[in-house]
Amino acid sequence: MRQDGRSGCPINRAVEALGDSWTLLVLRDIVFGGRRHFRELLSNSEEGIASNILADRLQRLVADGMLTRDDPGRGRRATYSLTESSIALVPVFAALGSWGRRHRETTEELAVRAELLEDGGPAMWEDFMAELRVTHLGAPDPPHPREPVLARLRAARDAARERAAG
Repeated sequence: MRQDGRSGCPINRAVEALGDSWTLLVLRDIVFGGRRHFRELLSNSEEGIASNILADRLQRLVADGMLTRDDPGRGRRATYSLTESSIALVPVFAALGSWGRRHRETTEELAVRAELLEDGGPAMWEDFMAELRVTHLGAPDPPHPREPVLARLRAARDAARERAAG
C-alpha cells in the first residue's frame, strides 16, 4: 500500500485512494457485478470506461492494495480479487447508493440494488462482505448460510429490468 499523500488525515487518505469516479465504478463492478477480468470490466461497463483508463485504475488499485491480480501466464486472463480493504467498502457503497437514490435522478433498474442494501441495513452488508470474502479471499463459507445477498441483488435488478422492458 502506498504511503505518499498530502496529509495523514483519514478523509484525505480516503479521497486520495477513491476520489476519482472511475476507481469507485471499477470497484463497484467487481463487488456487485462479479466482474473479475479486464474484458468483462471493459465490455460490461454501464458508463463506457475507456480501456486505457480501466488499465490505469486496475494498476492503481493493485498498487494501493485494494485489489490483487493473479498472473496466470502468457495467453491466459488475469483475475482481479478484492482485498479486505475493498470488501470493507460495502457500507460506503450502500451509503453512496442511498444518497444517490434520494438526491439524484436514477433509473429503477440501476437504483434497486441501493434500495435493497439500504433496506437490509448493516446485517445485510455483513452477510454480503462475508460472501465476498469467500469468493475473493478464499474464506470458509459462513456456518449459518442465508440466501446469498449477491443473488438477491441480481434478482432485484433483473426484475426491475423486466418491469422497464414491458
